[in-house]
Amino acid sequence: MSKSRRSSNASACCHLEWRPSRQVGACLLALALLAPFSLMASDVPTRWGVPFALLALTIGVRDWRRYRRQLPMDLRIPAGRGQATAEGRPVQGLRVAWRGPLCFLRWRDGGRLERRVFWPDTLDAAGRRELKLALQRRESARVGATVAG
Repeated sequence: MSKSRRSSNASACCHLEWRPSRQVGACLLALALLAPFSLMASDVPTRWGVPFALLALTIGVRDWRRYRRQLPMDLRIPAGRGQATAEGRPVQGLRVAWRGPLCFLRWRDGGRLERRVFWPDTLDAAGRRELKLALQRRESARVGATVAG
């Protein structure tokens, strides 16, 4: 007879708090500040280069400020077949993709597509491990138990 051992946190919920990454913010600001120089250094005529350089700077700074002002988001991914939630609202079709230490989450919230990216400064190694384990538990619950005869 085999004994099934379950850890005390087998039904624990994976709780993540997404917030804007400082690394991404710094990169966006650097790109916004360098874009006018790259336009002026190209072969674009000056009468076109200056307005486009100012436009690139304005749009880059606007995007940086918009990213920086995004509110933190509370994500909960329960073990098993429970409903994942974002800010207390249920989400449909949660998908997770990994690219090295980067974690890309995508889901539908009332028909609207939502996306978040966890960078290493917003999701540490322990958080990545917790998320991977929660996703494995959800996958095994979705597949169901196999019966050997």
